[in-house]
Amino acid sequence: MKILKTNIILIILVIIIGVLPLIFLSGAEFSGADGIAMDAIGEIAPNYKPWFNSVIELPSGEVESLLFALQAAIGAGIVGFILGQMIERHKKTENKNV
Repeated sequence: MKILKTNIILIILVIIIGVLPLIFLSGAEFSGADGIAMDAIGEIAPNYKPWFNSVIELPSGEVESLLFALQAAIGAGIVGFILGQMIERHKKTENKNV
């Protein structure tokens, strides 16, 4: 029961941390680091030319967001799988020792 209460508290905290900036900074523009870096480079060295262009031009920002979310989901799945394997392996070795 104690673990359930702790998980509920953590879930509520995550929701609060995610929602509070959206409420208090409702007029703010949330841009990515790439855009900010491009602006900073443009100010520092206006004649800078990139070394190469993108291999694939995506049709919209939604597709880019989808691919980014897919990449994050695959990475989380791999990390979760590895952690699960490690936990199960640890449980098996503990059961053999008892």
